[in-house]
Amino acid sequence: MQRVNLTPKAGNIIESMPTWKEVTEANPEHSHNFARKWKLLAAQGKDINGEARLIDAMVERNSTILDAGCGTGRVGGELLRRGHSVVGVDVDPILIEHAEHDFPDGHWFVGDLCEEEVPEGPFDIAVSAGNVMGFLAKEGREPALRNIFNSLKPGGRLVTGFGEGRGWEFSDFLDMAQKVGYRVDFTFSSWDMKLFSEHSTFLVAVLSRPGSDLLA
Repeated sequence: MQRVNLTPKAGNIIESMPTWKEVTEANPEHSHNFARKWKLLAAQGKDINGEARLIDAMVERNSTILDAGCGTGRVGGELLRRGHSVVGVDVDPILIEHAEHDFPDGHWFVGDLCEEEVPEGPFDIAVSAGNVMGFLAKEGREPALRNIFNSLKPGGRLVTGFGEGRGWEFSDFLDMAQKVGYRVDFTFSSWDMKLFSEHSTFLVAVLSRPGSDLLA
């Protein structure tokens, strides 16, 4: 893994962001607006599949994939189309309804990553896109990472990305991941694998559960 200075930038430190539940309780239309946004971007021909391309490139055909914080199934649905078996879990029942409607070949569940509600694996790889990690309650961060870790095969990976200023410093995230038992394989600054540096404002972390590597 490339070693970079992950010291928090002055002025960027905040304690925590609202959880997804808190956001949707404050604005009951938020989930519907979120779903409409992604449908509109797709209809406009925007590229919304960068995360899925990276995950697809890291695994064999017909891999078992956990979409952790799957939302509307945007990432998992594309991975289904590419020939994988996908199980998605999200805390928002409205978004799960969209996933079930749009991608009926997937397996979609309402559940909280911070609780023991992660579907049983074992999975070849887990993806957590869309700033999911930034919406976790502070006290639920370590349990969520551990629940995903326990769902992976030995050598399986978690690939997750989130931006700065979301109450979880990149260095703290990587430290906690290693505390749980993950190995930090790679860090990027985008889903198209741009190099991560001390100036990066977005982190894509490729973590693995030690064991027989599925991908060297």
